[in-house]
Amino acid sequence: MDKTQKAILIDLIHPKMLKRHAMERMVELEELVNTYGGIVIVKAWQKRFAPHPKTYIGTGKVTLVGEEAKQLGAKLLIVNAQLKPRQVYDLSERLRPYGVQVWDRVDLILKIFAKHAKTTEAKLEIELASVRHMGPRIFGMGMELSRQGGGIGTVGIGETNIERMKRHLREKERKIKEKLEGYQNGRDLARRHRSRQGFKTVSIVGYTNAGKTTLLNALTGRKEYAADELFATLDTRVGQLFLPGINFVRSDTIDRPRTALVSDTIGFIKDLPPELLNAFSSTLSEAVDADLLIHVVDGSDPNWLKQMKVVDEILERLGVASTPRIVVFNKNDQTSSEARVSIDKTHEEHPPLWISATKHQGLDDLIAQIENSLSIRLFS
Repeated sequence: MDKTQKAILIDLIHPKMLKRHAMERMVELEELVNTYGGIVIVKAWQKRFAPHPKTYIGTGKVTLVGEEAKQLGAKLLIVNAQLKPRQVYDLSERLRPYGVQVWDRVDLILKIFAKHAKTTEAKLEIELASVRHMGPRIFGMGMELSRQGGGIGTVGIGETNIERMKRHLREKERKIKEKLEGYQNGRDLARRHRSRQGFKTVSIVGYTNAGKTTLLNALTGRKEYAADELFATLDTRVGQLFLPGINFVRSDTIDRPRTALVSDTIGFIKDLPPELLNAFSSTLSEAVDADLLIHVVDGSDPNWLKQMKVVDEILERLGVASTPRIVVFNKNDQTSSEARVSIDKTHEEHPPLWISATKHQGLDDLIAQIENSLSIRLFS
């Protein structure tokens, strides 16, 4: 997709879904498109109790989309779901005469990942996720070729192609995983070294675009790239945070100023498929092995509660739900007083900590909470 490519977005919604929920889903999909680059010219919804087994949105809707794309010059249809291989194949075939390419939600996220990846490790992780995502699709198309070429139960050129593609993808996945293991081994060595030196680690997690990288920069003085867009960060960044509460902490051999290592992580998003989460396991290992998590929430986003639940679910999938955690509401300067009152009321038992990472507001209170949470572990 380039800056002039026109895209049609479509979402399948249950007939009983509230209008505002349908709009929220579409807004996030449009934000993903804007992050990658492109022009959204049509936003459409298809009401169905269940997806169509072949085309997901229904054959009649596919024809309407094709005609609309032809009339408006759109070359891309993005479906707000993870499609099955057969659905991708059928949609692509039906829209081929109109010159329209089909992406699902995962395709779009992968392309955003590829755009933002800077390090070799992140690029390898994206390549691994792409192989795992595309593999079943290729097999599905191959089975169609098999039926066309040799017929059911026979050995034809289609089946030969399937086996060839399977071997190629398996070998490609094996080589990528070998390379990633090398990076993971180096990361493990670095963590063991930090542990011997007495360093404790803090990992910043949260929904995408909540302000995690900005907070990392504010706490550690780093100057990492931070942007008001989804998935601006894919690579793990680590900075050092001075903790002034205690002057020194003893390690195995030396006394040194009390500090903690703070890492940033990839932003989470709803409906994140397992293959994407698994592919970023090495990057997310900083969060998995952290002594403390800082969960950053965008307090100015009306969907903050849903986003918190998404993060909680993903942390559960990563096996770190029991890791000590500090919840921080960011963008205090952009949050209305009404929204703040509502959020504070929701957290009456444990009053939330409000900060503005961009304006460095509330950071002293956050550092004090970090010190308090790590203090027992620092001397254990």
